[in-house]
Amino acid sequence: MELNTKYHGVLSYEEEDIIIFEKGIPGFEHLKKFILVPAEENNLFYILHSIEDLNIGIVVVSPFNVVKNYEFDLNDDKASELNVKSQNDIIVVNTVHLNSKLENITVNLKAPIVINKNENIGEQLILDRVDYPIKYPLFKGEF
Repeated sequence: MELNTKYHGVLSYEEEDIIIFEKGIPGFEHLKKFILVPAEENNLFYILHSIEDLNIGIVVVSPFNVVKNYEFDLNDDKASELNVKSQNDIIVVNTVHLNSKLENITVNLKAPIVINKNENIGEQLILDRVDYPIKYPLFKGEF
């Protein structure tokens, strides 16, 4: 299948690539179906793109490429809700706020998006841990 997006061109995907966000994503609660694709222009970034709204594509990055020791606990209720049986079941990405100046590009480390890659379900979490900022400079270096 192909998705002819407004900002990211034509994205090819299969039915099994669709990730369901039962609660939506904050700010986009009405959208439930997304695909995760690499950004063409930079292999550091991915696009979490809605297949229900061609205008909505969220730039994301693996937090482990940004902060070496990034970690958080997935509580038992959330792990059960996402049907996570092993740490290897999940992909974690964080939203990126783009800016024309590299030094102003930030990553939201406070609210990771957790995707069970085996079940194709996901949810954006808001961490209780207060030392992860919402606007962490992407090109700052180690946290």
